[in-house]
Amino acid sequence: MSNIFPKWTNRLPLILLVGGLVAGACVVAGVTYYFTPKYTRVGYEPIQPVAFSHEIHSGQMGIDCRYCHNDVDKSWFSNIPSAETCMKCHTQVLADDPRLAPIRESFEKNKPIPWVQVHKVPDYVYFNHAVHVNRGVSCVSCHGKVNEMKVVQHSKPLSMAFCLDCHRNPHESVRPHDEVYNLDWEPPADWSFDREGVELVNKMNVRSSQNCSACHR
Repeated sequence: MSNIFPKWTNRLPLILLVGGLVAGACVVAGVTYYFTPKYTRVGYEPIQPVAFSHEIHSGQMGIDCRYCHNDVDKSWFSNIPSAETCMKCHTQVLADDPRLAPIRESFEKNKPIPWVQVHKVPDYVYFNHAVHVNRGVSCVSCHGKVNEMKVVQHSKPLSMAFCLDCHRNPHESVRPHDEVYNLDWEPPADWSFDREGVELVNKMNVRSSQNCSACHR
């Protein structure tokens, strides 16, 4: 009596087992890579060459963001402060602290500190810091409560959907211009984004484009 099924079907259980293992390994590898903070960046908190605490400097001491990031309202890029900026205080404060040795070396040798970039968008995305902060968008909108972070971490997704939500409803994100760098600012009890928010959008001439060319150039 001839077999109803071809001989290769005898190997079908083994083929299914191996295929399942390969597929499972691919799923695990994909999840491990694409769902970790290093890829999605939310929660990404790299170790820096110097343990700089924004909680102390910005939170407890109340140092304005623009003291260190002095080009944030003038340039598309929010600059990282040089060692010279740090040494304006640390020639007197903790001047001999071993934790600040990389800062002193950088200052003496005029050599940049190898800070690890935390917030980053893809190369095909154009973002201008000055345009946003000068139109009432606070640092916390994209970076979170940095003044409460001992170690800066990536707290917002900065995805296309994240940006478009703000561009579609700018009145929900803007604040008075003199409160942009006040990271603890909260709207007054009688504040209405549909009223005061819209007024600010009109007053500051906010034109949040949803055209692709606004961010992809």
